[in-house]
Amino acid sequence: MPRTHAALPRLHVEPDLSAGAQLTLGKEQSLYLAAVLRKSVGDEVVLFNGRDGAWLARLTGDAKKSVALQLIEQIAAQTPRADLWYGFAPLKTERLDYMIQKATEMGAGTIQPVLTKFTQVSRLKHERLVANAIEAAEQCEVLSVPDIVPETTLERLLHAWPEEHGNRQLIFADEGEDASSPAELLAGLSGKPIGLLIGPEGGFSNDERARLHALPFVVPISLGPRILRADTAAVAALAIIQAIIGDWR
Repeated sequence: MPRTHAALPRLHVEPDLSAGAQLTLGKEQSLYLAAVLRKSVGDEVVLFNGRDGAWLARLTGDAKKSVALQLIEQIAAQTPRADLWYGFAPLKTERLDYMIQKATEMGAGTIQPVLTKFTQVSRLKHERLVANAIEAAEQCEVLSVPDIVPETTLERLLHAWPEEHGNRQLIFADEGEDASSPAELLAGLSGKPIGLLIGPEGGFSNDERARLHALPFVVPISLGPRILRADTAAVAALAIIQAIIGDWR
């Protein structure tokens, strides 16, 4: 998105976006623009829906319960959703929010909670996960909001992986691996579809680690000589993957 528009508020909306189109925001987004940001008729914002790119829009009505907007021009073309699959064992609320937000910022295309033996949280609010992904996309100029798919168990995930994911390789951060750089191992996966699996606080159980190591599509990696918290491990692993074989190259 051009830097001249970077300071404008960005909102994710559901309707299709096209030149000259007019739309009315719901109560929550209207209150945000009109009451919190104090935007009024003539002010501009940026809208995106994950399909039609980013659009400059101008307020034509500033009622606090129903802000009206007219689309002016497209300012950024739609980017394709990233191919990177990211699975993680859910943590407690604030850190769960953090993991969703950071995965969105780091370019995950599909995000799936995975329940393991030591998972801290087993009941999730799907709408909260989606809201966190959207918030991160709004703040970081991400145009393709990742797909948040329902939680599954580790056993179901691994059993269905070949059928549902084809030849996608599943990288998992294994604190039991000898401390070493994963750079060479990851470089060997260049050009292949990739998934990343991050375990819970306390790591995977011995049985889970044995199951993962036994599968031909699983690639265990070390994240260095220190034990990382699950949310730190997620950011570290996503950064390494994107830098070596992802879209940072």
